[in-house]
Amino acid sequence: MSENNNAPIRVALLGAGTVGSQTARLLVEQQEELANRIGRPMELVGIAVLDPSAVSDPWIDTSLLTTDASELVTRADIVIELIGGIEPARSFLMKAIESGASVVTANKALLAKHGPELYSAASEHGVDIYFEAAVGGAIPIVRPLRESLVGDKVLNVMGIVNGTTNYILDEMTTKGLDFDEALRDAQKKGFAEADPTADIEGLDAAAKAAIIALLAFHTDVRMDDVPVEGITKITADDIAAASAENKVIKLLAVVDQSDAGISARVYPALMSLEHPLASVHGSFNAVFVKSEAADDLMFYGRGAGGAPTASAVVGDVVTEARHIAQGSVGPVIPIYASLPKAPLDASKAAFAVRFLIHDKPGVLAAIAEAFSKHSISINGVNQDIKPTLHDPGYSGEIQQLRLVTHLCDEVTLRKVVDEVSKLDAVTGDASILRVLD
Repeated sequence: MSENNNAPIRVALLGAGTVGSQTARLLVEQQEELANRIGRPMELVGIAVLDPSAVSDPWIDTSLLTTDASELVTRADIVIELIGGIEPARSFLMKAIESGASVVTANKALLAKHGPELYSAASEHGVDIYFEAAVGGAIPIVRPLRESLVGDKVLNVMGIVNGTTNYILDEMTTKGLDFDEALRDAQKKGFAEADPTADIEGLDAAAKAAIIALLAFHTDVRMDDVPVEGITKITADDIAAASAENKVIKLLAVVDQSDAGISARVYPALMSLEHPLASVHGSFNAVFVKSEAADDLMFYGRGAGGAPTASAVVGDVVTEARHIAQGSVGPVIPIYASLPKAPLDASKAAFAVRFLIHDKPGVLAAIAEAFSKHSISINGVNQDIKPTLHDPGYSGEIQQLRLVTHLCDEVTLRKVVDEVSKLDAVTGDASILRVLD
């Protein structure tokens, strides 16, 4: 850390991709304004990239480009990590911390896997680690959990934290596209990566859920603690059924605390059009926080994109630069509560289950018997013929059978669905969606 109170605060940037490039632009174009806010100038001392020849942004001084990130982090007061992934990002940040630099990162995958070690190292070396951009893009959700609500008790957090999946589901709902069409459209418009696996399988949202749970409940929660369901099994039929009931399907990250412990989950769910999250369209994100004293809070905004995410990154940089200018450090991240992880069957929910069945007598009775055997009560039934669907070896028509249950636990529900799926008159894959009030 710089000891000269008048010397520029040295900033190193790792990565000059979409977010890195926009971060560099904000640091360069707002240099004078940021210095006034900090009370001391900042200087971008280096930008580490794999291929300097590929960087052509006019606001980036090419003389700052280097391929030696390991050396760069040792000569900075603040290191911004925007390269993503686990390694070498983790090693670079640990070296920066051990060299006395504070760090700012948007790397949710890294924090969901190694966050506690990084937080501990930062505390041990008297530096800070900030990561507002790791959850929700431009939405300020990390700081409220980390600082604003530190005097309160967070009860649960629920939200849309992945812009790609929200865009896809929104396009399926508003334009009648099937999943593959909506995904291709998202990729064409830059809302989805060439390899969209982390988004559509829910892994990106799960990493954010782990971070949120750790901050909310002060307990070590990692990515492996988060059960995940993505949106790849959501069909146009699911969307149509939801629309017919004045509902929409959203991919949610949900963390809460109960007598059974804490849980962090990611899953697609059916919700009424009256729910505030139902009106979150496109690539926007929204997060609800419920706490004991403050009650309900909602955060809404751009969940992705170079400039919005860079805004959150630079906000963290300015916060840390102020600490350095004042000779102080920010609050540590306390992980003191060893709360148990709640088992899957600890909570109950209503579920909408869709089966494809042969159109013949006795099928519905057999399915109802399977649910009854496991004490799962059925709240509603809907059937319609799908003339475009066929099952090899069966010449009759295929029906879509949709059941909505009363409250039940997920473990038992999935056991019943597996049993029903093995019936001779049931074909294809079943669809399971939670129903939110």
